[in-house]
Amino acid sequence: MNERSSVAELADSLRREVERYPEGRKLPSSRALMERHQVSPGTVSRAIAVLVAEGLVVSRPGAGVFRAAAFAAAPGGPAAPAARPGDLSWQEVALSADSGPRDLLAAPVFATLRVPPPDVIDLNSGYPHASLLPERLLAAALARAGRRPGAWDRPPTDGLTELRGWFARDIGGHAGPISAGDVLITSGGQGGLTVAMRSLAAPGSPVLVESPTYSGILVVIRAAGLRPVPVPIDADGVRTDLLADAFEATRARVFVCQPLFQNPTGAVLSPARRAEVLRIARAAGAFVVEDDFARLLVHADAPALPRPLAADDRDGVVVHLRSLTKAASPNLRVGALTARGPALARLRATQVVDSFFVPRPLQEATLELVADPAWARHLRTLGAELRDRRTAAVAALHRELPGLLGAYRPGGYHLWLRLPDGTDDAALVAAALRAGVQVTPGRPYHAAEPPAPHLRLSYAAAESPAQVAEGIHRLRTAYEKSVG
Repeated sequence: MNERSSVAELADSLRREVERYPEGRKLPSSRALMERHQVSPGTVSRAIAVLVAEGLVVSRPGAGVFRAAAFAAAPGGPAAPAARPGDLSWQEVALSADSGPRDLLAAPVFATLRVPPPDVIDLNSGYPHASLLPERLLAAALARAGRRPGAWDRPPTDGLTELRGWFARDIGGHAGPISAGDVLITSGGQGGLTVAMRSLAAPGSPVLVESPTYSGILVVIRAAGLRPVPVPIDADGVRTDLLADAFEATRARVFVCQPLFQNPTGAVLSPARRAEVLRIARAAGAFVVEDDFARLLVHADAPALPRPLAADDRDGVVVHLRSLTKAASPNLRVGALTARGPALARLRATQVVDSFFVPRPLQEATLELVADPAWARHLRTLGAELRDRRTAAVAALHRELPGLLGAYRPGGYHLWLRLPDGTDDAALVAAALRAGVQVTPGRPYHAAEPPAPHLRLSYAAAESPAQVAEGIHRLRTAYEKSVG
């Protein structure tokens, strides 16, 4: 059992126990709770913190933890009644002047971040399972970062020069066209994508996207007041003939793509099309936003990776986005935008207005992390673990649901399943959840009506290859009931 589930279970147990206590009753000591539940001191302190945040208990340093009063009593008088709820209905009118409910717009992102119940296998999330992440390495990096001289001083708005230089070399190579001065440190990949969309296109204008594409890209584009225009892809990436037509028809000035292990299809942009994408965008006077999200998630059996588009771009066409979050931790929200010329100035201005800068301790910890020899070993281990989970997923799909899986590449964390025509992917996802497995419907990955129903299956969030196989077995149960 991992630490997170232990904290949740202990908090749930204490929650039931506290309900039987009178107000002001003292809870057992931390040592007693450790012995009774066979957990660590950290688990006890975190579980107590959960109950404190919920208002169920109060912690008095030096005295202990006590059940909280239901409501405060007036001094010298009877207990005060609970406050009457206010009337919030006016907000519906006040917010109606906006473009529409934001919760509907953000629904795909909420779905991606949803944590399933303990008895449900997660084949939905894009974040690797906690056991695949370098938590000890991160803890050591954070501890060293906190002791660095000036670690708590305000950082440069563009980011620490040393970290920008590391990203420049990692993206463009040691003799490539990218320097530290071309890099802007961002708050993770999603934050960088938001900065790029708000900087490079005017509100209301079209933005070309791959079809299908990562639902988070579509959400960011729409939230910025832009209009996503789909350009179909195949096994070799975006169809460049249709890309040229789309630029001509829309006069768009931005194309967002994922050339490596595209989400959700896993496609890799072919060598011939790489040059064509840059040529077409340059002729259209447009930017290519290269979301290089999966480069650190390459599998152990993958061939040599193609260079980023940015590494072959001398004219400032490519705005490159890179993040360490998926390979390191959901909480290490540090990424980089790479651009040159006025585009970089525009990106910088947008970010400084939105958030000033990325916290310096996080940047210092990132430097400590990538400089540690154990970081490279972690990436190799992660690549082997993802390979094993992919192998288990492919074998289970061929065994349990033959015919749904098309081509795939040894990288990333997902597989794209083609469902029979007429299948309701949302209904199948709901049936799968009832069967004990969480997967992703294909509809949110399309900017317009999808040509066919699909499911996206992520194997990175599963605890083991065996759990991947079990999740697909449960998916088969739901599929047989829903589709036949």
